[in-house]
Amino acid sequence: MRASVVAERLAAHGFVAADEEAAELVESAAGDEAGLEALVAHRLTGEPLAWITGRAVFCGIEVIICPGVYVPRWHTEPLALRAVRRVPAGGVAVDVCTGSGAVARLLAAHRPHARVLATDADERAVGCARANGVEAYTGDLFAPLPAGLQADVVVGVVPYVPAPDLPLLQRDTFTFETPLAYDGGTDGLDVLRRVVRDSPRFLRPGGALLLELGADQSDTLAADLHRHGFDTAAVIRDEDGAVRGIEATLRREHFGSSRRERWFTA
Repeated sequence: MRASVVAERLAAHGFVAADEEAAELVESAAGDEAGLEALVAHRLTGEPLAWITGRAVFCGIEVIICPGVYVPRWHTEPLALRAVRRVPAGGVAVDVCTGSGAVARLLAAHRPHARVLATDADERAVGCARANGVEAYTGDLFAPLPAGLQADVVVGVVPYVPAPDLPLLQRDTFTFETPLAYDGGTDGLDVLRRVVRDSPRFLRPGGALLLELGADQSDTLAADLHRHGFDTAAVIRDEDGAVRGIEATLRREHFGSSRRERWFTA
């Protein structure tokens, strides 16, 4: 079956990137016609393409994607690249809610002499991250990290979708993916607030916290960041100007400073 035929079938079912997806499916089938037909059938159900092909490209790096594991999105790339900039050559970075380990793998690729650790509560995700060469641990946020760890960077793509907005996500999302990867509680900030609260115990003074979040959540989270010792937070935007995350720095002075947080747009 030619790629053009596959693309026509995908387009007829409403897939907007039919040509690109068809090329990936044909490549994965490697000339096996029956195998290709099975791959196409899976995709037509709405199953994530990366689960079918077993891979995804993130910031130019190919990442192994295991079935059932959260697929890294393009809109996380600006956050991940900002995190790379904050990791010293021989530093330490922690990626919480790592999923496939895409962000952690990117950090390790750009900082080969740094130690990059990752955590996830889902054992499947941890196994996938390890398959990508990541030092990954199973557990809730910071709980499984080695005792006494002090990092230069903590980064996380944690659940941040407000629970009332979950039904607004793409129709096929929860046919295959778990709501746990998205559900951030009533205002979407439940897990974000926990990371802000707990990360100072694992960050060196002057270290960076980078979190993906929604468009209107940075202002709401500002008070939490200041209360837990963070200062100088930047709003991270993509090339279209959409808010994709925040970058905050742990103050070097003792907690309780009267300095006010300063926000600026990156």
